[in-house]
Amino acid sequence: MTILHVAVTGSDRADGSAEAPFRTITRAAQAALPGDTVSVHEGVYREWVNPPRGGTADAPITYQAAVDPDGRFEPVTISGAEVVTDWRPHPGAEGRVWVTQVSNALFGDRNPYAERIGGDWFFDRVNTWHTGEVYLDGRSMYESLTLAGVEHPEVTPDSFDPEGSLLTWYAEVGDDVTTIWANFGGVDPAAHEIEINARTFVFWPAATGIDHITVRGFTLTKAATQWAPPTALQEGLIGPHWSKGWVIEDNTITDSKNVGVSLGKEAGTGQNEWTAGADGAKGGTQREREVIQRALVLGGPAAGEPQPWHRDHIGSHTVRRNTIRDCEQAGVVGHLGAAFSTIADNHISRIHVKRQWHGAEVAGIKLHAAIDTVISGNTIHHTHRALWLDWQAQGTLVRRNVFYASTAEDFMVEVCHGPYLVDSNLFLSPWAVKDMSSGGAYVHNYVAGRIANCTEHQRYTPYHVPHATAVYGVSNILGGDDRFYNNVFVGGRTTGEPDGPDGDDEPALASFWSGAIDMDGVPGRATFTPTPVGTSQYDAYPTAQEYPNEPGSDLAGPRLPVWIEGNLYAEGAEPFRAEPTALVVDTSPVRVEVIDADAGTIRVVVSHAGDVDVVTPVTTARLGTSYQAEMPYTNPDGSDLDLSTDFCGTPRDQVVPGPFAVSTTEARVLPAPGPVGRR
Repeated sequence: MTILHVAVTGSDRADGSAEAPFRTITRAAQAALPGDTVSVHEGVYREWVNPPRGGTADAPITYQAAVDPDGRFEPVTISGAEVVTDWRPHPGAEGRVWVTQVSNALFGDRNPYAERIGGDWFFDRVNTWHTGEVYLDGRSMYESLTLAGVEHPEVTPDSFDPEGSLLTWYAEVGDDVTTIWANFGGVDPAAHEIEINARTFVFWPAATGIDHITVRGFTLTKAATQWAPPTALQEGLIGPHWSKGWVIEDNTITDSKNVGVSLGKEAGTGQNEWTAGADGAKGGTQREREVIQRALVLGGPAAGEPQPWHRDHIGSHTVRRNTIRDCEQAGVVGHLGAAFSTIADNHISRIHVKRQWHGAEVAGIKLHAAIDTVISGNTIHHTHRALWLDWQAQGTLVRRNVFYASTAEDFMVEVCHGPYLVDSNLFLSPWAVKDMSSGGAYVHNYVAGRIANCTEHQRYTPYHVPHATAVYGVSNILGGDDRFYNNVFVGGRTTGEPDGPDGDDEPALASFWSGAIDMDGVPGRATFTPTPVGTSQYDAYPTAQEYPNEPGSDLAGPRLPVWIEGNLYAEGAEPFRAEPTALVVDTSPVRVEVIDADAGTIRVVVSHAGDVDVVTPVTTARLGTSYQAEMPYTNPDGSDLDLSTDFCGTPRDQVVPGPFAVSTTEARVLPAPGPVGRR
């Protein structure tokens, strides 16, 4: 087991020792064998790290920033961008617009200023947005579709940064050079660092099956990634590319054009099957079902062919303690490849904040087929949608996360059959949950936003043999089969809600939710109708006692029952019509406040908890089994759940509603997670 050193003062003709380090991480990757560590010293490395081999479960190959004498990571940046210094004033623009020409040889096989963003479930099929980008002192600018938009920029209406959206660029690609015009807001580019996207990936194996790699302690930034739907190769700034056992930890991951971390699908099972279909006769749902079936039978006699979707070959990744921000599609994405993985203690923010285009794969975390995946301890804010589980969330645990400042909702769960557990989370946005699934268990959460529910009778999606990828069956979404136990629902003005456009007290998002609303990316018959905060959204569903007499059509079947008990409703929140033990109070015993929105810091205030009734503990046995998969609510290894500790790990000596187990008044400040900076 060897330590290979890399330094900006090194040489790729050296031997990689501490005394004679390599110059590039790529050279070290060529030399690294299972069990080796590539130690990268302080500096900026402008390269695509394409590891040619992986390690083993017992001897992974580790790439990490070097550790200084104080035990801290040295500052190491790996970038997919290149610096451009040859900027000249654009004639007639009076110093407002500058122009440069870049040799197309810089970009290799994929010129990001010629590559148009697109694919399945990408909505903007008219405009020609590209995977390229221009950065002013590390800040991404806004693409213009015309040179006039650079000469006379206009504010992007939905941008989180209206003033910043006036910093625009436009490109034209010729046979030999790419010409880029940019409006830097009146500053001289010679006095600033100007970068452009030059590479699709930062840390990504070109081959599949590069298993057991650890990436630790870097800043990974600026990649020209393509849109990543579930029916195509899901590119990311960093990702394992259909492999097993990667650990991505303690990094700062920023400024991917689309996706920061991809745990998703490779290309052989389909490449934009819906939009690329010969005649478009098959819809996206059918194409996605075909992709899943192909994934299950991948592989062949030839060496290097992608392995089938099975836990022996794919998934089981760990993504933890990273800061992920400024990606326009998703912080973390994955179809199939995220199964059996853990995504924990990450700080994810500023996802889809430029708002020049949109699609149905946009979220802080967007996963399809998150089988036995644990999503815990993350803080996700200032996104379109914080967490989106789409298709086949089975055995999934969503635990102790903090969500706020979502412009759609904190949690969307779409056409899944469960079982999935959502416990001890803080939902602080105006809309907490949109539920188009069945088989969910919501336990000990703090919910300050509305819940919306609807069925989906048009789409039939798979469910699986417990703890495996094998398909057990397919079904539409009947609705129900949900459990809500021991949650706190707080009505009134929600903590994470922005002011109105004029700074008044009216919610800025209220106009989005004045009636029954179509959810972006799903058929128009699937609509969500707002109700007050609480569980009254489920009033149309039967209880377990009422269920045997519930009528249903031959197409949809009967609506499934719900179990709702032990919840506390405060400040106008409304309970389910038949909840036997609803606790309705005027003032919430728990108040969660965002005190530093950008940093992700919150304050929790718990008061007069002694006045709250003790409720029944929740266990695997009490939760029962999900209707379709006929599977109990357990840990990924099949063991019983342990819900005996609260959001902070404190034992629940007496079980009360909500995420916090306390018996006296107290206030706590909880910082956002992220890279630890020390090993």
